[in-house]
Amino acid sequence: MDARTRPRRGPHSLVLTLAAITATACGLAGAAVTGSSAAPPVRAAADAAEDAFYTPPSPLPQGTPGDLIRSRPAKAGPPGARALADAWEVMYLSTDANGEPNAVTGMVLVPKNVDRAKAPVVGFGPGTHGPAYRCAPSRMIDRGAFYEQPAVNDMLARGWAVAVTDYEGYHPDPRTTYVVGRSTGPALIDAVRAAQRLGPAGLSPDAKVAFRGYSQGGGAAMWAGESQPSYAPELNLVGVAGGGVPADLANVSLALNGEVGFGFLMYALIGLDNAYGLGLDEALNENGRTTFDAMRADDCAIELFADYQGRSVADYFVRSPLADAAWQRAYSANKLGATAITVPVFQYHVTRDELVDYQQAVTLRNTYCAKGVKLTWKTFDAGHLTGVHRGNAEALAFLTDRMNGRDSAGTC
Repeated sequence: MDARTRPRRGPHSLVLTLAAITATACGLAGAAVTGSSAAPPVRAAADAAEDAFYTPPSPLPQGTPGDLIRSRPAKAGPPGARALADAWEVMYLSTDANGEPNAVTGMVLVPKNVDRAKAPVVGFGPGTHGPAYRCAPSRMIDRGAFYEQPAVNDMLARGWAVAVTDYEGYHPDPRTTYVVGRSTGPALIDAVRAAQRLGPAGLSPDAKVAFRGYSQGGGAAMWAGESQPSYAPELNLVGVAGGGVPADLANVSLALNGEVGFGFLMYALIGLDNAYGLGLDEALNENGRTTFDAMRADDCAIELFADYQGRSVADYFVRSPLADAAWQRAYSANKLGATAITVPVFQYHVTRDELVDYQQAVTLRNTYCAKGVKLTWKTFDAGHLTGVHRGNAEALAFLTDRMNGRDSAGTC
């Protein structure tokens, strides 16, 4: 029997929580949500396959990271967000995990009724959306189904522009590089550059800049912070805020095997293989090949929760990638903490995190403090999904102080 069709093991509370978060963010809190039937609305498969906007040109155009390849007007989210901001879907040049040029898509949102030439810009790294093309964050925003919309709206209401990256690989033949920091960091930085180079947005290249995100997005924000001095020294970076940060992929992965978040481990393996060509398919058994192909084609975040709870590597693999030397080199290459972030940092984590190991986040905090980072550390007594919104107020307050020119000594 295919492991995807067996009765699911473990609690369903995470699925219902994510569905409720999505419904609330989209202004649909009164709608009934149960399991994976509450997946966000999607475009018909035929339309998705024909969406040329998301297909990178081949060859890529000449240019530098952050240069725009194409753009088009879009919706800033549900009606409340559309009242706050104008929006554009964008495709821009960036850099992959191997240092090669690539094309990345995203969304630029610019508040109305502000002096855009003076507006700060926040590079926002979305949390997990899933491997399928339909899951791209910019597409979710355009459809009013982005589960982190409240955080985006709060920043727009402050008068800040928001540059949301999809990360690498969201196109009709998806090859996403989930949690690969050496890909997601440049993608986030270059989303800001693209926003500043988007003529209709009217933003300044000298604008104050911050990076922000939670979970996968928290990792991307920290990677962007570590990389910015060498990769994008022209940016006027003033702060970084990251929650639920997967700083050490090996420890995060080991903690997910056989647990409710196993689908996220599966997706991380897809991401690493897409980035580095590690031979994932050769390590899979027959059931694994069928399941991973279906995941790549169809799964978004709710399916990652709903369909794989309690599964383990043994269900899908003939040999474990967690112990393979090539895979371990990829984990090590994407471990945060090697470089100090030079601006104030707000790092937060929930103490009952069932998806992103809490102790490895503490280790990152200690590493940054030892390197002299001006880090403010905050914990919340909650689980991972509650943390999606639990730290929003503190992250917003932290970045508001940075945008207003106030320094932070941190709590190290």
